Amino acid sequence: MGATPAAIDSSKNRYANSPRSADWTIDQQWHTYSAEEHDRWDRLFRCQQEVLPGRACAPFLEAVNTLQLSSAGIPNMERLSDRLEKITGWRVVPVVELVPDDVFFDHLANRRFPAGAFIRPEEEFDYLEEPDIFHDIFGHVPLLTNPSYAKFMEAYGKGGQRALQLGQLHNLARLYWYTIEFGLLQTAQGLRIFGAGILSSPRESVFSLEDASPNRVAFDLERIMRTKHIIDDFQQTYFVIDSFEQLLESCYADFTDAYQRVKSQPEIEAHEIMPDDNVLHRGTHAYFDK
Repeated sequence: MGATPAAIDSSKNRYANSPRSADWTIDQQWHTYSAEEHDRWDRLFRCQQEVLPGRACAPFLEAVNTLQLSSAGIPNMERLSDRLEKITGWRVVPVVELVPDDVFFDHLANRRFPAGAFIRPEEEFDYLEEPDIFHDIFGHVPLLTNPSYAKFMEAYGKGGQRALQLGQLHNLARLYWYTIEFGLLQTAQGLRIFGAGILSSPRESVFSLEDASPNRVAFDLERIMRTKHIIDDFQQTYFVIDSFEQLLESCYADFTDAYQRVKSQPEIEAHEIMPDDNVLHRGTHAYFDK
């Protein structure tokens, strides 16, 4: 059943007067979710269960079951954290909105993943710009059970703290965008999804792998750091990693030299293909920069 306007408004407004801790976390108030909101989670979950087999990477699909995300209704973050912490030491903490960069990096560096506590309105069922609880919990949390991915996320948090000091956050943020949010993984069975922004979107799950229009390019750290991204539509370029270990290796490096190199290079538009790219699929809207 669809949600009423009052139910939509209440999803985020319930937290309007909630006290925030110094780290911007709040009380999830799990008992206040409406039947319509739990139903929306269940329908999103069922939709992705139909779409993702054969498209999502195997560690993600396995972890969804391990963490019991199939239990009816919106997850209780405290109980979910208890299950996750036993596996890789991570916990999930509820927030009401995007947190400041320094707070976000501190959470990741200390193995805490901040997740939006509200659920998307019905009219944004297929695609939303602001991360909600389905995006954050269903999209991000399962892969935190993977040791290499979990270490990468911790290292990214520590790297973010350094990037803030160096004034290079915009470059590092692109690494997160094109991997953690919208990354693809090369497997023996073909390309598979691991980015949370794709995994939590029914339509982009299909688009990212099967549509002819986007580029699919092999992972290149400095190339990614130079590449702009779009936030209000499906991606025009997806980057492909070989393994989570590759991501971990890339983020344990000192990026100081990389930042200096990309500073002297022009930025790359989201749809551009560069002459040195290792292109797995050249999209129908791409062109070579002259």
